[in-house]
Amino acid sequence: MIILLAGGYLGAAVIGVRRGVGVVWPAVLAFLAGLALYGWACFGFLGVYSAQLRWAFSTRIAIMLVVAPWLLGLGRPVAVAQAALAERGRAGLDRFLQSRPMRIVGFAGFEPLFTLAFLLVFLTPAAGFLRTVPAAEAGVSILVPLIGLLMVTPIAEDTRPYATYFVGLEFLIAFIALVADAIPGLVLRLTDTIYDGVASAGTAPGWFQTRLQDQHLSGDILWCLGEAADLPILAILFVRWARIDRRESKAVDDLSDEEFERLSREHLRQGR
Repeated sequence: MIILLAGGYLGAAVIGVRRGVGVVWPAVLAFLAGLALYGWACFGFLGVYSAQLRWAFSTRIAIMLVVAPWLLGLGRPVAVAQAALAERGRAGLDRFLQSRPMRIVGFAGFEPLFTLAFLLVFLTPAAGFLRTVPAAEAGVSILVPLIGLLMVTPIAEDTRPYATYFVGLEFLIAFIALVADAIPGLVLRLTDTIYDGVASAGTAPGWFQTRLQDQHLSGDILWCLGEAADLPILAILFVRWARIDRRESKAVDDLSDEEFERLSREHLRQGR
């Protein structure tokens, strides 16, 4: 799957170049780095010991939900696809991006809320089920990075029009989530109750931590994950807010005196 994604992306980039659309090579490298990181998380050390070590599973989730999707999003896959697709294909892609599910997932306030909901799973036995049952673990390996990419792409590529007040709402939600997302990691780190219900591995190597030490380390990782997932959102929203405010201010400055006076009267009339 990783090879197919890399080949499809590079093929689309080549088609775009042939059509006169320039390729930003740092973006290409970012996309390939995201795929490589995802592959390492699935098939490297973290993938091998994910079922036995809770912190390895937590690190995998951090990579698949936050780090790899952001690298893939920086690769601008939507722009690359639009450059390679025919007119009908671009129209279909635009309809998909403007569909109701994508408007919900692409809402910048959705990402921190989804991250919080997902992290709360680590406080239940469901976390043990997800990392010890092969079918569930395989599902997580596919769905988590896919959802992460769907959340990140509209934000990274700015595929939707925004008004200042709307960005302000997203900024407020993301800021609240910045605090709330730390709660699951803190609970795992500071309490001595084992939450996932998974017994210790039978003949574990000597370097394995105890279940409690494993959970504490997992809490540290999830704490960092919760904060790291929100900081890029806040930074992008701040830049977007400043850009939109500058554009709207310029639009007002370009009004003639008569237009500005008429706009002011209309605004005062609506406020009554």
